[in-house]
Amino acid sequence: MPQQKDIVKIAIQMPGAYPQLIQLDQKKPLSAVIKEVCDGWNLPGPDNYALQYADGVQTYITESNRLDIKNGCILRLTKAPGRCAEDLYKGIQSSDSDVRCDSLKQLACVSTDVTFAQEFISRNGHSLLVKIVEDAHEAPLIMAHTLTGFMELMDHGIVSWENVSAVFIKKIASFVNATVLDASIQQVSLAILESMVLSSSSLFQQVKQEVTLERLLSQLQVTDQQIQTKAMALLMALLQTAGHADRQELFVFLGKKNLRQYIYKNIIHSSASVGDEMAHYLYVLQSVTLNHLESRMRMPLDSYNQDQREILHGLRQAAFETESENSLSHERRRSLCAKEFKKLGFSNNSNPGQDLLRAPPGLLALDTMAHFASRYPDAYSRFVLENSSREDKHECPFARSSIQLTLILCEILSIGEPPSETGSDYHPIFFAQDQLLDELFCICIQLLNKTWKEMRATQEDFDKVMQVVREQITRTLSSKPTSLELFKNKVNALNYSEILKLRQTERLHQEETLAPPVLELKERLRPELLELIRQQRLNRLCQGTLFRKISSRRRQDKLWHCRLSPNHKVLHFGDVEEETETPTIESLQEKIPVADIKALLTGKDCPHMKEHKGKQTKEVLALAFSVTYDVEEYSLNFIASSRTDFCLWTDGLSVLLGRDMSSECMRSELETLLSMEIKLRLLDLENVPIPDSAPPVPKPPSNFNFCYDFSQAEQ
Repeated sequence: MPQQKDIVKIAIQMPGAYPQLIQLDQKKPLSAVIKEVCDGWNLPGPDNYALQYADGVQTYITESNRLDIKNGCILRLTKAPGRCAEDLYKGIQSSDSDVRCDSLKQLACVSTDVTFAQEFISRNGHSLLVKIVEDAHEAPLIMAHTLTGFMELMDHGIVSWENVSAVFIKKIASFVNATVLDASIQQVSLAILESMVLSSSSLFQQVKQEVTLERLLSQLQVTDQQIQTKAMALLMALLQTAGHADRQELFVFLGKKNLRQYIYKNIIHSSASVGDEMAHYLYVLQSVTLNHLESRMRMPLDSYNQDQREILHGLRQAAFETESENSLSHERRRSLCAKEFKKLGFSNNSNPGQDLLRAPPGLLALDTMAHFASRYPDAYSRFVLENSSREDKHECPFARSSIQLTLILCEILSIGEPPSETGSDYHPIFFAQDQLLDELFCICIQLLNKTWKEMRATQEDFDKVMQVVREQITRTLSSKPTSLELFKNKVNALNYSEILKLRQTERLHQEETLAPPVLELKERLRPELLELIRQQRLNRLCQGTLFRKISSRRRQDKLWHCRLSPNHKVLHFGDVEEETETPTIESLQEKIPVADIKALLTGKDCPHMKEHKGKQTKEVLALAFSVTYDVEEYSLNFIASSRTDFCLWTDGLSVLLGRDMSSECMRSELETLLSMEIKLRLLDLENVPIPDSAPPVPKPPSNFNFCYDFSQAEQ
């Protein structure tokens, strides 16, 4: 008799017949189950049939996935994968174009199932599809179904993309390069080429030679969003797969064609919204393009590089009107430079290059400062001179602020980080501006000075100001501004007082968005739930735990067990031989009355940690605790195996000693229980009658003809 957990109650359908309700025995061979179903409908040849899910993804049921079937599932009796593959293989070769079209359409649907795909490929069916494409004699609808079926088959990885012929690649590329062609053919052709490019470097070279990039860019201007998305996907695949030389060549070409303007004009501005898939590709393009700044970001300033030194001194000279330095003595000139570099906000005014040794942001910080000074000389001079006239403690250091701001922008824009698979946080402003980082810096450094004044900051508040500026930039970019001007207006409107208001609002919303009566309910529930946690801790101590002993040689092979007596009055403990052993309370020879326990110690305060002072790791210290007894002359020393055990035992011992529990586990559990309990109490039960008794069981149906009785067969 099979166990209950091996039985799954399901329904099986077949067109033109009443459903069968059966109890599927998961230990019975699938072939036997199919035979019984066929017998129930008097169908001959059970080998020609298979089961598949009737809803959602209609996957075939196999011995490897049958355990995924849940109670209440609806399955369908259908053609076996081998029989279906054979029928479609013959139908594709039919002389009747309608039969070929229907067969290929069905193939495109069922090829998503790996079981069918294996059967069809084993009959060399994929080669038949390749031949249809290479001959290119079929009507557009048939060709679209052929390409879709081929793509679905290849997606399973049963056949390598390396096996495709050069003729096939040329033909697919011709579909992409064609100016007038069925849209569905172009969509799937672009997807096929993308998979080829991502599969190997050799196929990358072939696709790169065959596909006209001019045509690929022109497909970003079409109104069909699917073609736009597939064209962008292929473009990203080419950029990501290319070696350094090929990538630079592609960037040069795309730069000449103003790719950003293509996208800004034809994708971002031309449609009300950008789909998730397209958003991901725009994010990847943004990431790949910005990463050309990584080398500057990782490179510190070289004190012996004359060009870099000249840029550094150019910043000083652009900020201050100085007398001719050539007429000054070496010492006078050096003193003047140090004084002006200090006014510029460099920490090391005698050797300011030392401030730029931090990488990141490295030389990128020098680039952004130089861009601001040359692009907006008036704003640059005003920033420096304004802060030079303030008291020393109130001046906003330009150089130090610029270095930190450049780092913040690099982090926000993920410069130097590879694009993540799930990332889709692209910034439309990136496609509207060629020198995005430099121009953002110019706006944000002036914002920083404005925020500094609003906060009435001093040098001690530097980190606090930078946190506010980061928040201002992040919040503004999250609103997806589509131009620098819009970004500038929004970020300047988001002043310090607005940030404080937003923080306060979010804090209140995060902490409690509940009405006062609900807050009162929460406080009333807290003691009850704390008591529940206390009881759980004491029960856990009664179950007992294995602890390890650490010898002077730090070997951890000796074990001992400790548990609390059921009446909560005695701690029993003793050595055990094996980790799997759970000793009875009677076998634990040692014991300590709870009434004799004087104190609970943790971490470095424990006696066994003091004995080996300086030798214990932070991990061991975080798991150590002790109880002292007999006027604190003796102690029982523990080292928990995990942080969870540490929390459970220290909480439980605190309860025994009449103290409050204080572990992070307790706080987390209390918040979880409070949240769940409040949600249950606040369930909207308006107009939902709650009966005092269970509803009556409905009468059975007049007959059971719709259900096949398997009891006779099982007997």
